[in-house]
Amino acid sequence: MTAQAHGSLKPIDLKDPDLYVPGVPHETFTWLRANQPVYWNPETDGGAGFWALTRHADVVAASTDPATFSSARESGGHRIFNENEFPAQDIEASMISMDPPRHVDYRRMVMGGFTPPRLRDMEAGIRARAVNLIGAMIARKAREGGPIDFVSGFSAPYAIQTLAELFGVSEADGDKLFEWSNAVVGEDDPECRASPEYMQACIQQMAGYSMGLWQLRAESAGGDLISMLVKAAQEGTEMSIPRYLSTFILLVVAGNETTRNSISGGLIALDENPEQRERAVADPSLLPHMAQEIVRWVSPVLHMRRTAMRDVEIGGQLIRQGDKVVMWYPSANRDEAVFDEPFRFDIGRTAKPGAPKHLGFGFGEHVCLGQRLAELQLRVAYEELFARLPNLKPAGPPRRLRSNFINGIKELPVTF
Repeated sequence: MTAQAHGSLKPIDLKDPDLYVPGVPHETFTWLRANQPVYWNPETDGGAGFWALTRHADVVAASTDPATFSSARESGGHRIFNENEFPAQDIEASMISMDPPRHVDYRRMVMGGFTPPRLRDMEAGIRARAVNLIGAMIARKAREGGPIDFVSGFSAPYAIQTLAELFGVSEADGDKLFEWSNAVVGEDDPECRASPEYMQACIQQMAGYSMGLWQLRAESAGGDLISMLVKAAQEGTEMSIPRYLSTFILLVVAGNETTRNSISGGLIALDENPEQRERAVADPSLLPHMAQEIVRWVSPVLHMRRTAMRDVEIGGQLIRQGDKVVMWYPSANRDEAVFDEPFRFDIGRTAKPGAPKHLGFGFGEHVCLGQRLAELQLRVAYEELFARLPNLKPAGPPRRLRSNFINGIKELPVTF
């Protein structure tokens, strides 16, 4: 039986990107958790349909059993659509569309870029970046007056310039990386991906750019992520040129989307919960916990998909071999069975003993490799924003990305 949207005769279609334009449909997810937590979602565009997992426990179960729930491209990949039916020319599967043990092998190639010593070395540069961007916003407002866009003025360049540092390239390359990231994940938003031809042009530009970096690092390697990938290829791993390109694309997207949208969404959450903002300003020791609560609250990645490799029961529902299974992180992160008052924004939530883990960075083997870097960026960003723009606040509603994959904010007017 197909579930009905709350207060409507229209069936719930979690795949519909228009559903997310006003914001995450938490009312719908709440209804599903209570009534059909493992929900069969038909696809109106000819797809086979998929099982939607909306409870925290079921998402964790699927995330920690890769032998049963596969991410591999040959099984369908990590998105609702089947990646193996739309192979991109000269691009092989990246680690996000692999299962263990191959997935683990590829993670190891870049893990050195996210070690605690590496992050400590990066903090001063991240802080200087935040200070410079805040100064630029102040200067821009002095020139132009009125509200300015927080995304283009702070959260987007802050995230993408840190990615440039990870790649060992100039911050001036950030605009290109930003455009390419939007094109890759924004397939349902015409402002981000105007046409298939535009997307192909972005892929070609990324290929040319990334190969230029490959050649430079092959001649003179450093400690950046590109050097790590080149070194892995030189040491005889499976890091082929097509797979290097897919890994480069993955790093561009992952290094940009989560941090940018968490910072922007966090500003909205703090404005809607002024007592939590006052609490953070009064007690800076809560800022690392606030960073985690922002990621839980925003859930910047909406879903990941798996494919059942055998018949299996989850949440009391029989799932057949070959069925698509889609894990919805915003719903899992509001699960009443796991989180105390899940619809309350609480910056001290993870400071409490035994606090449950949010799934905003995923879970299991595929947990986000850069989660500690993202938390560091969030903490530093808000330390500097609180100190330098104490009355910063949204001046209007955000413009959101049309996407069922990324909980994205394209524009957020602010005043200070």
